[in-house]
This record gives sequence, structure tokens and C-alpha cells, in this order.
Amino acid sequence: MTAAAETTPPPCPDTPSPHRLGPRPRLLVASAFMLFLELALIRWTGSNIVHLSYFTNFILLGSFLGIGLGFLRVGRTTRQPYYSPIVLALLVSIVLFFPVTVDRQTEGVLYWTSLNTSGPPAWLILPVIFAAAAAVLMGPAELVGRCFPELGRLEAYRYDLLGSLAGIALFTALSFLGAPPVVWGAIAAAAYTALLRPRTAAGRLALVVPSLVVVGALAAETVTSGALWSPYYKVTYDRFDWHGVPVMDIQVNGIPHQQAIPAANRLDWERQYALPYERATARRLDDVLIVGAGSGTDVAIALRKGAGHVDAVEIDPRLRELGGRHHPDRPYDDPRVTTVVTDGRAFLESTTGRYDLILFALPDSLTLVSGASSLRLESYLFTRQAMEAARDRLKPGGTFSMYNYYREGWLVDRLAATAQAAFGHRPCVDVVSQAGQQAVITAGLTPEAQKCGAEWAGASADTPPPTGDDRPFLYLKDRTVPWIYLLTLGLILVVSLLAVRAVAGPYGRMRPHADLFLLGAAFLLLETRSVTGFALLFGTTWVVNAIVFAGVLVAVLAAVETTRRLTTPPLPVMYGLLLAALAAAWLVPASWLLGLPLPLRVPVAVVVAFLPIFVANVVFAKRFAGSADGTTAFGANLLGAMAGGCLEYLALVVGYRGLLVVAGALYLAAFALLPGRAPRTG
Repeated sequence: MTAAAETTPPPCPDTPSPHRLGPRPRLLVASAFMLFLELALIRWTGSNIVHLSYFTNFILLGSFLGIGLGFLRVGRTTRQPYYSPIVLALLVSIVLFFPVTVDRQTEGVLYWTSLNTSGPPAWLILPVIFAAAAAVLMGPAELVGRCFPELGRLEAYRYDLLGSLAGIALFTALSFLGAPPVVWGAIAAAAYTALLRPRTAAGRLALVVPSLVVVGALAAETVTSGALWSPYYKVTYDRFDWHGVPVMDIQVNGIPHQQAIPAANRLDWERQYALPYERATARRLDDVLIVGAGSGTDVAIALRKGAGHVDAVEIDPRLRELGGRHHPDRPYDDPRVTTVVTDGRAFLESTTGRYDLILFALPDSLTLVSGASSLRLESYLFTRQAMEAARDRLKPGGTFSMYNYYREGWLVDRLAATAQAAFGHRPCVDVVSQAGQQAVITAGLTPEAQKCGAEWAGASADTPPPTGDDRPFLYLKDRTVPWIYLLTLGLILVVSLLAVRAVAGPYGRMRPHADLFLLGAAFLLLETRSVTGFALLFGTTWVVNAIVFAGVLVAVLAAVETTRRLTTPPLPVMYGLLLAALAAAWLVPASWLLGLPLPLRVPVAVVVAFLPIFVANVVFAKRFAGSADGTTAFGANLLGAMAGGCLEYLALVVGYRGLLVVAGALYLAAFALLPGRAPRTG
């Protein structure tokens, strides 16, 4: 790196008067707040707007737009970004006063949610929330961007990354503690107070009133909802007697999700709960595995059916706690039950146990793994490879079974065909009720290990093929991007183009940074690939997700420190190394990684996933250090990340592995647009 690139330039003329915090601590606080606020918005809006339980990516896209716009505003105004707390207060108020449920009848993709539809349609509410998220995040980003001219390029980037890591750590800690959103709101109010410095009564009013609105509204929600906040959901429950039967209704994100009912009553009321045991031929059920144990009814039924031991796997700790405290049968108190709070697919890949019966007990989720992918919590549980993993955990004569309200006949046939492909013979298929396609699919380890009531006719000609680990989109019938995504993404792009023109001025201002825009788009695809890859290898849990995001930032920070302290090859060589790292990641199949022992799988997966990220960020750091306008360059890169978030939906067609090819094409285009005089930094 050249000395000029690390020399601290004088503050810009438009930079406000000195802050009570120096540039480094201010940058740390602002960056931590920016990422914390992004994660909190993704988490909270998804719990109140049902659409966002499935489209949290749109909040991420709005965040990237807002952060990019915030950087582009630097130098164009000296006003403090009071608009950010004001818009946040409006967003919180609108979401709480106008709740929305999703339309279950949308064609092309299935949602697991309530039967009613109310509020504005998805194509309208999603762009509105997108724009609001962008406006909210633009404020902290502007505060971050104002610190950049006061420090060297890479030093500022370094503190930005350290602050981002702190923001992830804080939000992860609050998730672990089950803190309600009022805590998140109080932290946001404190951060606004620390970073903004109103010098007039109007400024103080613009800061204090919105902060009180946010904290007050979230406090009222916390008190009135009686919710438990798990890392995935806002969980509410109601206990009552129904004709003398004790019942606990559980809702997540305002949607009916589970009922804790005595096993005897459940077996009397719904035949699907008894069928797995009737279709199995094993004389004894010494060992049973239940994936999606939830509040415990399926566990209680297994015990009632004579299970000698039950491994109960549930991903959500709050649902498990509710079942432990309030289920009428108290199944989790039984010494025959062992509870494991983890992802079901991860348990199947890591356990050494063998079972007489493996049961997938309604393990459908109502949320995505993260805001950086279209992956749902249960996506990797219904692929052909997952059912093969279940097959490999059966004892001789053992049986696999799953049941749910599948809603569509093609979905029942798709899952049955997946079981047929995994087990090598046709399963038993019992459609218990045509209403909601309530069905039970059972496959013995051998044909003799199952006894069907009637032979399944087989999948129809229009049944989509089984899903695989590379493209695990069970509820997507066709290999396409559904119209609801295309329409909403189109509106988002229009809003983004107008916003960039209004905030940043003529598009020509960013033309010299076109390659940085493409670097941002490609990097977002690498991040998405890392999140989904680690979810497959180690589970779709919030802990794995937080570790991956932190790991991405650590890899970026390592790239920055390498560029600052060491002599690195010129950019053309680094681009060549980057394409080689991408090719290596593409060539290593997930099935091979899953076959490695866990102690070896971890380091190999880290190298495969993070080496391209590290090299890509050496490329970015070298290019960014030599840019003429650091804030505009950084803003262009972040706007590129938003474009990459839109391109992430190509995974619905090409699979997650195919995103590496798309990223490679973007990196080649970025190299082609590299300014003629590449900076000789390093």
C-alpha cells in the first residue's frame, strides 16, 4: 500500500464540527449500531409481517440500499440524519397498527400460515417496508461514512468491520438471552443519542420524540403480547380446557403453529398420528427418533405406543421449554426421553444412533434461515440426501415416516417420490383427509418393513422431481422464479434507481466505480453461498448462522490487515487467484464434505468457503485503497451488494452451487472494468 493511501486527509469542508467522540470510537459505535439495527429490523418485522417470514431478504436489500445511500450523502450535506429515528418510529407504528397475513393461494410457492388474508398485498407492503428499511439504515450509514474522510481508507474500513463484529456479537447475545424487542429499541435509542448531537430545540425534539415512540410501542407490544422471543419466532401461547381436555395453543409470529394436547385425545381425533405405528412392522420400538418434537405431543404419542427410548429433536428452544412446562402429559419429564435442541438434518448427519422408527413430525417452519438467503429452516430436511441419511440411521426392519397437512397433491407425490428414490421402493401413502391434503408417508428399510393399507399409484407425470441439497426448494413447484418475487424485485429496483438519483445526483458520479459495484454484487453471492453451505454442513440453527456471518467479517478483516501490512500481488494476479478459489469451491461437492468426520469437516469447510471471500476482499481492499473518492467507492460497493441480493434469487433456478458461476462472471466483468491504471498498493 502506498504511503499516500494511508495518510490521513484533512476533514472535508462539509464535515460537521468535532464530535464528542473521536473518529475511531465513533466509527466503532456507528458501525456496530448499523449492523445491530439491520439484524433487529430483519428479526422484528418478520415476526409481525407474515410476508417477511419468507422474504426477509427484502429487508437485507433495503438495508444495503440505505447503507449505500448513506455513504453517497457524505459531503453533500452537513445536516444530522434525524430522518432515521423518525422513519424508524413510523415503521414501528405502522407495523403494529396494521398487521398483515399472507395470501396462502399465491401460485408457484407455498406458505405455511393462517387461513385468513388481511392487510395490503405482498407486492405493495414489501416495497414499502423495503423503502422504510433503506431510510432507517441510511442514517447510521451516513454517520459511519462521515468518519471515513477522517481516517485512512483501510484503517476506516478496518474499524467498520470491528464495529460490525461487535454488532453481531451484541445481537447474538440478546438472542441467546431471549431479550424482547423493547431491549432492541432501547439500544437503538441509546445509539442515536450517542451518535447524534442536536444543537437546537428542533433537533432535540427530532431525536427524543421518535426514540420515545419506538421504545414505548415496543414496550407495549412486549407487555400486551405476552410473547416469548426465540431466536426464530415471536412465540405466544394460550392454555384452556376444551370439553374437559387441557389444551395449549401455540402461535409463532401471530400464526397458529402447534397444539399441546394429551396423546390419547390426539390419537382419537386425528388418525395421522397413529398411522406411522400401524405401517411399521417392527415388533418392538426400542429406539425412536422424532424430528420436530416441538411442544411434545408427538413424543407423548411415541411413549404411549410403547417406545423404549425417544430422541426428541427440536430446533427452537422456546417451543421445547413451553412443552416441558405446560404439556398435559409432561412427556419431557419421562426418563425415556432425551431432548436435543438442534437442526434435524444436522442431527441425522452426526448421530451414531440407530432407530426402529424415525418420524418427521410436522417439521415445517414459518421463517427463513437468515436474511441472506431463500433457505427455510426445514429446507435441507426434505431432500433426497436427507431421506438417505434417515435410511442409514434405521435398524434392520426399521421404518421412516412423516406426516403433515401438505395442502397440495403434487407436494404429497413429490415427497413420496423422494422417499422412493431414497429407499429404493414405493412407500406407503395415506391421504387421511383431502381437506388440506393431510397425509402420512411411510417407508420401511425394506419393502417387508412396511405394511401399506393400499399401494401408492406413483407420482403423476406433472409431479416435480425430488429436491436435492443444491436446490432444496420443496415448496417451489417449477424451476423458475415465482412472479411474486419478480414483481416485488422489479418494484424494488425501480425504487432503488430513483433513490440513488435523488440522493447521490447524476449516475455518472459512480461510473468510475462500476467495478466496485460488481465486486459488491459478487461478494453478496459468496456470502449467500457460505450461509447456505454451512447450514447444510452444520445445521440451520441461529448459532451456526451467527458464526458464519461473524466468520465472513473475520475473513474480510484478515484480508484488510493483509493488504495493510504485507506486500500483495498486483490486481491481475489476485483476480486469477480469486477465480481459482471459486473453481475449487465449485469442484468440492457438499456430499464429500458431509462424509468427513466432524473434526475434519470444520477446517476443510472453513477453507473452502472462506478462501474465496478472503481473496475477493484483498482485491477489494487494494482497489478501494487507491480510489479517488472513498465514500462514493464504498457506497457503490454496497449498492452492488443490493444488486447481488436480487441475483441471489437465481438460486431458485440454478441452485446454490450455480451462484459460484454467477459470482465468477461478475468478478470477470469487474476485472474488465478495472480502471486502466490499477493501483500499485500492498
